[in-house]
This record gives sequence, C-alpha cells and structure tokens, in this order.
Amino acid sequence: MNLLTVYDLKVSYGGIRAVRGINLEIYQGEIVALIGANGAGKSTTLRALAGLERPVGGVINYQGHTIEHYKTHELVRKGLALTPEGRGIFELLTVQENLLMGAYCRNDTEEIQLDIDKIFKQFPRLQERNDQVAGTMSGGEQQMLAIGRALMSRPKLLLLDEPSMGLAPLMVKKIFESIRTISAAGVTILLVEQNAKLALTVSHRGYVMENGLITLDGEAQTLLNNEKVRHAYLGE
Repeated sequence: MNLLTVYDLKVSYGGIRAVRGINLEIYQGEIVALIGANGAGKSTTLRALAGLERPVGGVINYQGHTIEHYKTHELVRKGLALTPEGRGIFELLTVQENLLMGAYCRNDTEEIQLDIDKIFKQFPRLQERNDQVAGTMSGGEQQMLAIGRALMSRPKLLLLDEPSMGLAPLMVKKIFESIRTISAAGVTILLVEQNAKLALTVSHRGYVMENGLITLDGEAQTLLNNEKVRHAYLGE
C-alpha cells in the first residue's frame, strides 16, 4: 500500500531553493533511505514532510490526503512523526517527562503507560535513567530518547534524521538494531543518514539526493552495488 507520495516538492529558504522539485514514494512497511552529501536538501525534505517547513510548490500525499498545508501537531495526530537532526529532546525534563511529551496528543492513560513499558523494553538504558534530566545523558542515550519520544505518538510513518550523528560505533549499532525492531513492529520509516552504507544496508529501497534533486533511486542492494554510489558515498 502506498503510504506517502511526494510530487515535484519545492522548498526555499529566502531566495535559496533547497529542494528543487523531487518525487518519491514510500510503501507501508518499508524502510527507505534518503542519502546524499551535506547540503543536498535531505533534512529540509524531512522538515517539509513533517510540517516544519512550508513548501513553495508540489504535493505531499499521505494516506490519500494532501498534507502540505497541515501543521506539525496535526500530522502527529495522523501518524506522522519526526526524530529531528540533533535529537531535539527537552533537556531540562526527565526521561519520563520527555516520553510523556511524545504522547501529548493522546489521552489513553493506560495505553500510554504500556507504550512507555515497551520503549523501556527496547531501550533498557532509558528505564535506568527514567528520573534523570535528559540533558545530562550521553548522546546515544539522548538519541534513544528522541526515538522513544516519537514512538509515543504511535506513528505509522517515522521520519529519522541522522540518527547516528556523533555517536560511538557501538551505540550506532544499537540504534540501527532498534530501527530494524521498529520496522518489524509495523512502522514505516524514511531514514536520512550520513552513513550511506549503513542506511542502505538496513533499508529496502533508497533515493540519492544531490543539490536539491533526486538523481538516482532503486532497491537498496542495487544502490549498494552502483559504481557511482560506491565512489561518491561509500568511500570505495
């Protein structure tokens, strides 16, 4: 089932066109990678999909509805959540309070607690840090919290922006194991990740973005074997 379709999306910052008319599709149950160099427009694309940037052109169709004029909180209620670049946690709140903030659009108290328990099972470190102020945790723990907070809204589509940024290799491995687990639980994922090899390894399909445009797309394994991709993004 087609969950998200983007047609001719354009996003500008002032007079600079950061996204210059891209098309992409995401099907229910997939992990899709969006890779490219810094400044290619990847994060801007996610921000536009999440309602944080207003497109200047194009159509975003989510679950059969055009959503490019929806506000972020409206999209969260419709099952679209973003874990932003830099994590964006509430640094002065505890782990528990951050998770509850992720469920702000819900009022099913018992189910909320069950979801917190599920997140603690997936990220035991968060349970250990339950009462700790989030800003005092390590980068990896904060990334776990950012993902857990997004999951508290029970998303159908999770947008992940640079989840491995600044993390030690062991923590990166744990985060990507969690991405597989989240996908296996039925959440569709659009993944922006600087580590292109890791992103494509975990994904079903991928898009390559350059200078605000999609220049290549295909099955993840096909992109991993593509000479241009290997040279430009995999360091091979």
